[in-house]
Amino acid sequence: MSATQAIAEAFTTARAAGRAIDAYPGTPPATLAEAYAIQAAAIARWPDAVKGWKVARVNPAFAAQFPEERLIGPAFAPNVHSVAAGAEAICPVFEGGFAAVEAEVVIVVAEDQPAGKADWTADTVAPLVKSMHIGVEVASSPLATLNDIGPGAVISDFGNNWGVVVGAEIANWQSLETIDVETFIDGQSVGVGKVAIKPGPLGALAFTLNKRAEQGQTLKAGDVISTGMITGVHDIRIGQRSRHVFAGVGEVNVQITRAVGR
Repeated sequence: MSATQAIAEAFTTARAAGRAIDAYPGTPPATLAEAYAIQAAAIARWPDAVKGWKVARVNPAFAAQFPEERLIGPAFAPNVHSVAAGAEAICPVFEGGFAAVEAEVVIVVAEDQPAGKADWTADTVAPLVKSMHIGVEVASSPLATLNDIGPGAVISDFGNNWGVVVGAEIANWQSLETIDVETFIDGQSVGVGKVAIKPGPLGALAFTLNKRAEQGQTLKAGDVISTGMITGVHDIRIGQRSRHVFAGVGEVNVQITRAVGR
């Protein structure tokens, strides 16, 4: 078995069992190509359909080694949670692994991406936005130190994603420049931020379209794109609840549970 396949097998086996691992299972990928090769191998091993993608910024400290502004990871259909106003999404994380919540804007893709087109920008992607929503990414990995190792490790393990929560629609997004956001965990404020619609969510969608085209793949109508953290990455424990308030739009509520084996 190749190193790529061995790493993919270790992470997917741990995720399927709902258990943590103590260390990175091999040598962390040193390049974007290596990292995405492991991610592709892991996706091929996972039984669920990909329903969308999470997007995150590459930490500037790693920019020389991983020279792209963003990274992506798959969101699988069972981990995409649509939640009505006032309701609570129930989201699992890996006990003993990494677990965090991130307030994000989520885009639902309007139509299949034209094959071969890889020159999208924040100025040209609006026709591919079916709707824009307030939401949350639930980041979780069997490896507690995944983020600390760097973007290559994050990419290799499904982008450290284990959930995308799709909340209320931002009906007037085309007329908005920014939205103020605050995150609470168990009632305590843990972070505030402001999302700029064009460079943020629309830029993340453009990046994802271009990355998938580079990989010889396309986004499909109905795919969800979780477009990047707004108030920060907030560690969370099993049993805790988070509330994410998007000023003038609404809020998203999440309860964290323990991931169990398949």
